[in-house]
Amino acid sequence: MNLNAIVAAAILSACAFHITHAQSTNTNRNARPQGPRVISPEVSTNRKITFRILAPKATDVNLAAGDIQGLPQGATTMTKGTNDIWEVTVGPINPGAYRYNFNVDGLSVIDPRNPVHSESNENLWSLVYVPGSDFMDTKDVPHGSVAEVTYYSSTLKRFRRMHVYTPPGYERNQEQYPVFYLLHGSSDSDDSWSSVGRAGFILDNLIAAKKAKPMLIVMPAGHTGPTGDRGLRSQFEGDFINDIIPHIEKNYRVRTDRTNRALAGLSMGGGQTMNIGFANLDKFAFLGVFSSGVVGGNRPPNANEPAFEERHKAVLTNPKSQDGLQLLWFATGRDDFAFDRTKATVDLLKKHNFNPVFKETDGGHTWINWREYLNEFAPQLFQ
Repeated sequence: MNLNAIVAAAILSACAFHITHAQSTNTNRNARPQGPRVISPEVSTNRKITFRILAPKATDVNLAAGDIQGLPQGATTMTKGTNDIWEVTVGPINPGAYRYNFNVDGLSVIDPRNPVHSESNENLWSLVYVPGSDFMDTKDVPHGSVAEVTYYSSTLKRFRRMHVYTPPGYERNQEQYPVFYLLHGSSDSDDSWSSVGRAGFILDNLIAAKKAKPMLIVMPAGHTGPTGDRGLRSQFEGDFINDIIPHIEKNYRVRTDRTNRALAGLSMGGGQTMNIGFANLDKFAFLGVFSSGVVGGNRPPNANEPAFEERHKAVLTNPKSQDGLQLLWFATGRDDFAFDRTKATVDLLKKHNFNPVFKETDGGHTWINWREYLNEFAPQLFQ
């Protein structure tokens, strides 16, 4: 047999193997029946949401979604159909973004049919959006970008992540922009404001309507350790002043004077805003505190640390401290457990001749309110 014949025989043999293997694979595939098609979540035109999960061997499946109106804070029972799909329909639901997950026989899982998610500090959540809100819907307007940014924290001696929103047109011009630093609450992460908080879409719509100035929004990670570790407050404050702000001002086209910097946060982030802001009033002209305060509940991280009023006595008692502070803005729902704390903090600041704005709203300690607060606070910046 000559060389060409040998090569031809080898090729035929290889082809026969692959055909046989493919047929065997297809046979194996066909031998395994495919499960029913699952669509989840399904948002109807009347704003009802149907959640589904295929769990043939499960005996107890529940939906956990604390922010959805009318649902308990714990879990809502799902019903198993004849096709092994568990489902529940809720609503109608007010427009907005909602986190949820499933509890399958005691195991908490995200929705395997939904690729949209939102991170907290120690958990991953599935995310569903119910359209119909003028201020946070995705609209046919110019859109900015939200980037995951990695930086090295010299304060914490490790790499960290933050999210940064740049306004529409940032990549196509050489303009310098003001900066709004926006902090999340306890148990959340630097992803939270841009996912469940809809910060990018809210600013896109405000800018398109000429209600807010184009600006950067910097959303850092407020936790430096496990959720609830109150002893790490000073670590974040050091990271924020020594690493986050310098990184932004080195790598982005931003204005670096006080009148072009704003700082705000919700819950834990509101307390961080108060502590960072009053320790650095020369750096921020706008401060916003959502569902938070520093009196009547926001105790120091340890018993040996003085309370807020004592720590910032020099600033609070200095009449010139208010010079250049253009806005000191509070907002809390009347059903929020932080409501009394907010009022007490506002009263403390008034006692020291500051002029805080306090907006009382309906609702509780929830993203339903915090998105509204962002929509109202941002247009007041850098005007």
